[in-house]
Amino acid sequence: VDLRQWPKKDLQRNIGLVMQDVFIFSGSLADNILLGDRRAGTEVLDRAITQANARSFIQKLPKGMEQDIAEEGSNLSAGERQLLCFARALAHDPKVLILDEATSSVDPETERLIQEAILTMTRKRTTLVIAHRLSTIRRADRILVMHQGKIREQGTHEELMALKGVYYKLNRFRES
Repeated sequence: VDLRQWPKKDLQRNIGLVMQDVFIFSGSLADNILLGDRRAGTEVLDRAITQANARSFIQKLPKGMEQDIAEEGSNLSAGERQLLCFARALAHDPKVLILDEATSSVDPETERLIQEAILTMTRKRTTLVIAHRLSTIRRADRILVMHQGKIREQGTHEELMALKGVYYKLNRFRES
């Protein structure tokens, strides 16, 4: 469906976004995920942190979901902030999920958690993943390869590797 046909309210309600640069509010972890809407309840919160693979780091916090988070999340690691934003995007169960360089600034362990979460998150929704890290897109149903501002190739990982074009060269460059 052409997005221009959707009412603005529906667009906002049905799209989840996780960006490279995350924004964290001061307040509790739960409020950051639910954006202050406690009517959503613990079931929604629990589902979101499970899908985002954020449970392990939250359980280590002294107050768990009620842990106070400093402005900009300065008392969390970059990976924890990113997992928190994944949970926030999932809390409202969006039909469309946009991940814009969502794994670019995280450590390898957090990237692994995010990769696992992406497999779960993308099952029942349309997901647009913008990434330079090829590991982030390897399992996508369809990969669009942009080069110099234009789509140069598209297909699955296997199809693009068989073409031996731009995507193939990027993969080979990353491996060396």
